[in-house]
Amino acid sequence: MSVVQTHDAVAMALTDNAANKVSTLIAEEGNPELKLRVFVTGGGCSGFQYGFSFDEAVNEDDTIISNKGATLLVDPLSFQYLVGSQIDYIEGLEGSRFIVNNPLATTTCGCGMSFSI
Repeated sequence: MSVVQTHDAVAMALTDNAANKVSTLIAEEGNPELKLRVFVTGGGCSGFQYGFSFDEAVNEDDTIISNKGATLLVDPLSFQYLVGSQIDYIEGLEGSRFIVNNPLATTTCGCGMSFSI
């Protein structure tokens, strides 16, 4: 008899580093209603580009991802390009920033902010 294992697909994830940075930035702003929004727009050197903003409003069709008290919002149009992605925060020689580790991206630019599928 064989055993079949199933795993739920991860729609999107907000890493602990990103969640901690979101919480820090929100505390600095003094507005606990803020949430990080990630979105995809046309443009950039690879065809699409990622964008980040802080938003108080949660739209009824937004996907909501939470980690460690921080909330990430994604609109339905952007979500289709971000399925399976991991939103992270890094600090390095090039500076600090939120990044998207997107398994759907077939190419990305050098800065990591634009991609194609």
